[in-house]
Amino acid sequence: MDETVALQEKLSKLKREHRDLDDVINKIISYGPFDQIKVQRLKKRKLMLKDEILRIRSILIPDSIA
Repeated sequence: MDETVALQEKLSKLKREHRDLDDVINKIISYGPFDQIKVQRLKKRKLMLKDEILRIRSILIPDSIA
């Protein structure tokens, strides 16, 4: 039970960070010339977060084989 709660808390934190990165990327891009390398690094971090979110979701809600 404690593991489930910990995973749910981590999932919430990761989702929040993912949304925040999305906001940061959009702001950087919308304010004219920007550092392409910085944006690529942020997008890579965002993708890593998404992968981790999906991994935790699969642990919390495993596929059932019927």
